[in-house]
Amino acid sequence: MTTIRIQPLTAEAFAPFGEVIDAAGPADKLINQGLCKRFHDRATLDFIEGGTAGISLFQAELRKLPHLLDMMERHPLGSQAFLPMSMDGFLVVVAPDEGGRPGTPIAFRTAPGQGVNYHRNTWHGVLTPLSGSGLFAVIDRIGEGDNLQEHWFDMPYRIED
Repeated sequence: MTTIRIQPLTAEAFAPFGEVIDAAGPADKLINQGLCKRFHDRATLDFIEGGTAGISLFQAELRKLPHLLDMMERHPLGSQAFLPMSMDGFLVVVAPDEGGRPGTPIAFRTAPGQGVNYHRNTWHGVLTPLSGSGLFAVIDRIGEGDNLQEHWFDMPYRIED
């Protein structure tokens, strides 16, 4: 019988088989008004046309309720999925499109273990964890083109339980 010993997973050891997805090292950029670290494009999926789908890790700061919603964003070139890396729920805010701007927002709290996938061009709030680690796997479009539109409200919305 052959014994196989478990070794630590490293990017170098695993490189012949794929990519290690983690939040090691400094964040590539800050987003969401400086409150969320984006560990950008941590895995590459193989797609033929246009941009590619990428898997990134976002380290978002925890927020508290009530939450003031002053901005929403959308991505016209691709959907965007958020998968928490813990069993903690988070705040999800969406809005219908009304003439190229968000209509009245609707807020949801996810149950532990739930993630969301925003359809392409859907207005949504920024990543808003309310408890837990704030670490999320994010699958979205990586590539050329303007894939971010932001709308700032004249008067913010207050979101609470």
